[in-house]
Amino acid sequence: MKTIGIISDTHSCWDDRYAAHFKNCDEIWHCGDVGDIGVIRRLEEVVPVVRAVRGNIDHGDVCRRCREVECFQIEGVNVWMTHIGGYPGRYAPGVKRQLIENRVNLMVCGHSHILKVMPDAELGLLHVNPGAAGYHGWQKERTLVRLTIDTGSVTGLEVIELGKVKI
Repeated sequence: MKTIGIISDTHSCWDDRYAAHFKNCDEIWHCGDVGDIGVIRRLEEVVPVVRAVRGNIDHGDVCRRCREVECFQIEGVNVWMTHIGGYPGRYAPGVKRQLIENRVNLMVCGHSHILKVMPDAELGLLHVNPGAAGYHGWQKERTLVRLTIDTGSVTGLEVIELGKVKI
């Protein structure tokens, strides 16, 4: 059993509540638009395993450290993570093919700044976009996601609200 903290679109923002909410996690996954590599380094101080993909605003050290797509298995669940992935019924070009070829059970992405958790009945997977944890963008609420993966199942999904974005 693994507890996973999922975050996206920090845009160089660090909030100490990331550490507070993820301190009991086994892994943290960052779905891109990290901004400053320091965000990843600070997440690694919270838990040693941080998986991250680069987003469309990332450059330099983030791009050297993070790939565009991560595809891996954890606790019997095939995970596919990218920044710009779309969502069931409106996947980005080429994404649906990748999901099918990799027999994905859990697709995780960011980019839209919109919290979205929804099943894809056609592909038999769960789609998770944790929304945006940073202040930059059009989101009204800053959010994180925490979930548990155990013996091929995703359970206990929690949405963590960090508060409204002040305009």
